[in-house]
Amino acid sequence: MKPPLAERMRPRNLGEFVGQSHLLGPGALLRRAIEDDRLFSMIFWGPPGSGKTTLAHLIAKETNAHFVSLSAVLSGIKELKGIIEEAAEYRDTFQQRTVLFVDEIHRFNKAQQDAFLPHVESGLITLIGATTENPSFEIIAPLLSRCHVFVLYPYTREELHLILARALNDMERGLGKEAYEITKEAADLIVWTADGDARMVLNSLEAAVSLLGKGEKKITQRLVEEALQKKPLLYDRAGEEHFNLISALHKSLRGSDPDAAIYWLMRMLMAGEDPFYIARRMVRFASEDVGLADPHALTVAMSAMEAYRFLGSPEGELALLQAAVYLATAPKSNALYVAEGEAKKIVRETGTLPVPLHLRNAPTTLMRDMGYGVGYLYPHDDEEAVVDQTYLPEALKDKGVKFYRPVERGYEKKIAERMAYWETLRKKRRGV
Repeated sequence: MKPPLAERMRPRNLGEFVGQSHLLGPGALLRRAIEDDRLFSMIFWGPPGSGKTTLAHLIAKETNAHFVSLSAVLSGIKELKGIIEEAAEYRDTFQQRTVLFVDEIHRFNKAQQDAFLPHVESGLITLIGATTENPSFEIIAPLLSRCHVFVLYPYTREELHLILARALNDMERGLGKEAYEITKEAADLIVWTADGDARMVLNSLEAAVSLLGKGEKKITQRLVEEALQKKPLLYDRAGEEHFNLISALHKSLRGSDPDAAIYWLMRMLMAGEDPFYIARRMVRFASEDVGLADPHALTVAMSAMEAYRFLGSPEGELALLQAAVYLATAPKSNALYVAEGEAKKIVRETGTLPVPLHLRNAPTTLMRDMGYGVGYLYPHDDEEAVVDQTYLPEALKDKGVKFYRPVERGYEKKIAERMAYWETLRKKRRGV
């Protein structure tokens, strides 16, 4: 029995690897490390189907290392001890390094991750971990500090079309001998539904081919829809409808129209859109368009995403609707979004301005002698916990810099009142 198409089409060398040019392009750090055979421990962080596992295999092959693969879902300390013993044997007998690839490394608990530390430090193993989760939260700090984190991005549509074409034309490992034809609409649909996942492209292609009758060679959009068991509504082969729909949802939320928000959200879900894509956009919306006018909006959006993660479809879709209606009916403020843009502009223009001496921590005598912390006013010593003190760099003190301007809506109205009262107190402290 043949291996799945996705497995057969794994790149055999870096030259066949598609995408991730920021990591593998000429002069890139990872490319140089591979070519110079100067490997170091690393974490690959990226979405499913972005090439994490394939890249780890290629690294081991290109550097002629002893490669061992471990799944954090199926393995534990016992398996790791066996690998460490084997690595020591390869080092002592064959003078060969061991590259240990741990898939879904975030699933290892703290004790299991701790077990890597001494062997990563000693260089007995070169660790390559793969994770779809943020390493900052899922990997223990001591291990993370000994690894370089490389971010892998979802494949672009152009890259996925290239991967699809290679699979159709490859005479040795792909489907080239069968001489299949694929319509542009069918190829676009496979790529669109994959949403950046190369493995899903190849799996979808293989599923569609399996439905062809004897002697049939043409892969059509209808065949792909049957293979995927979902037909996108008003599917746009150029992918424009995908962006039109999310734009309509976003603008309906911003325009405080819960009915339109429900409609566009259901259009996207029924068209086969990734629910987590919708959830991520609503989480962003909670900060960008609601902000502190309703501080609970971000919590509601995050809770909806976690509820969907827990329940899946169709039960979890109701949580997404709940979040959409809450966001649509919440008071709106883009004050944080505006503040972010203005702060970025100032930072770019002024560079790394020094921290004022009175704000610096002074844990040593030398630092205190240099004036660190001198003149700092402790707000809690004041009856109102408000002091007249500069917190911005000296170069910005007299420029009237004001990034955050709360609106007169929702909770931000209270924030504006509080900030105005504090300013009155500060002027009073200055005798103004």
